[in-house]
Amino acid sequence: MKRSTPPDIELRPDEDIDPFMDGRLKLIQSKNGYRFSIDAVFLSEFVSIKPTDVVVDLGTGCGVIPLILLLTEPVYRVFALEIQEELAHQAARNAALNGYADKMEVILGDIKSLPISKACADVVICNPPYRKVKSGRINPNLRKAIARHELMASVDDILQATGHILKKKGRLAMIYPAERLVDILVRMRRFGLEPKRVQINYPDIRSNAKLALIEASLGGRPGLEILPPLFGQGDYAT
Repeated sequence: MKRSTPPDIELRPDEDIDPFMDGRLKLIQSKNGYRFSIDAVFLSEFVSIKPTDVVVDLGTGCGVIPLILLLTEPVYRVFALEIQEELAHQAARNAALNGYADKMEVILGDIKSLPISKACADVVICNPPYRKVKSGRINPNLRKAIARHELMASVDDILQATGHILKKKGRLAMIYPAERLVDILVRMRRFGLEPKRVQINYPDIRSNAKLALIEASLGGRPGLEILPPLFGQGDYAT
């Protein structure tokens, strides 16, 4: 059955609308290009959100993380930064499609040349590219390649941008490969971000860790909370 689209929201031939969270969200995504993964869902459920928080999502893709937060948390406003024009356009249409255009502003821009004011956010969220440029095969689909490899921004670029955006004691939430956990924790401290909470994701009880969810505080005091492990796809296992 063909899904209906509001008449004022354009749907391109290579796109579809996918229902998510029991239909509470509808997301425009590319049929064959970049699509969000369970990582984005984990991150949106992990991050600490307080009432009236201003949130910045670095590399928002189709906007899935801000939209989940707006649906489930007391977020005041979200600024969603995306360097790829097609994905930024998807995110803006998804905000309108779900009725959040007044609370979610999509910004087309580069992390390395931020079009965002200094110390404006309580929370920064980032689901970054995991792989270094020279590690593994780079996907021929540019949108997928940018999402997976550090082609457009390195981890240091992301952490530097975070330090610019966050208010003092503001929070950064990231998801990263578990095998690179030490690297990201050390790098966070170099940029004045103190790791405060970590949760590890395992494919199953017999497998090595796959992903690490990390929350850090800008200028925070030392003290790390290790949360209970997260197995498989969490509540979204089929």
